[in-house]
Amino acid sequence: MPSYEGSDGATLHYDVVGGETEPIILLAGGAARHPSYLGDLAGLGERHQLIVPHLRGVGRTAMPVVEQRGSYWNQAEDIERLRIHLGLERLVLAAHSAGTRLAIAYAAQFAPTLARMVLITPPATYLVGEASDADVLSQKRQGDLVFESAFAALAAGPLVTDDAGYNAWQQQTAPAGYANWGAEEQAHALVGGWNLAAAKAYFSVSPPTNLALRLGDIEAPVLVLAGAEDCLTGLAPVVALAGLFPSGVAEVIERSGHYPWVEQPLAFRRAIDTFLED
Repeated sequence: MPSYEGSDGATLHYDVVGGETEPIILLAGGAARHPSYLGDLAGLGERHQLIVPHLRGVGRTAMPVVEQRGSYWNQAEDIERLRIHLGLERLVLAAHSAGTRLAIAYAAQFAPTLARMVLITPPATYLVGEASDADVLSQKRQGDLVFESAFAALAAGPLVTDDAGYNAWQQQTAPAGYANWGAEEQAHALVGGWNLAAAKAYFSVSPPTNLALRLGDIEAPVLVLAGAEDCLTGLAPVVALAGLFPSGVAEVIERSGHYPWVEQPLAFRRAIDTFLED
């Protein structure tokens, strides 16, 4: 597995998925979920080389000695080190869910080296004034006992102290992340485990209070992809996030929850391919 050196001397690993042209750095969410759940993003790896970091404490990359070094705000420097390691003058950055926090942190700190950015079903209420409408979306699935059980577990939170319990909770809540809970979705939910300590480290440092305003200085085009039935992030705040970027645009994937490349791969690829080729 290829690796590079972080600013603290740590060895940081990454996967290479797909071809050799037009590389995209792809950040997993979770937080702290193994990036294998991303696959090749519905075949995107057939057209672009996907560089997929194992973030601090995830997969082959060890937990940092200092917990705060694993925060999404501080890991932005790791992504900059990866850019330099790869010899890229500017980079295309794509990220899913909690990984979009890291992508946004990078964009805010290293805007001149960002060429384009794709934010897939990002949490956004920490940046926008638009309240989450996840509860409204979830009402459409009232009477679905599997979903109601998942949403109840989600609301209760992960009252656990170890990885086994944390991963079990993630599986309990998994149906809430999809618009449909069929065989394909169930299989996907089992891919890529979570690291509890890394998840805690990821949120150990708060971003600057003026982060939302700083996004107005990012000149690179930004695509925000929302799932019309995403009961984890909601829809309204995700769409509103695009408005913080001067060249931001939102695309809503119908009949999709939190993982549009799984549930609506054709619509997902159509949106992302159009943006990358524009």
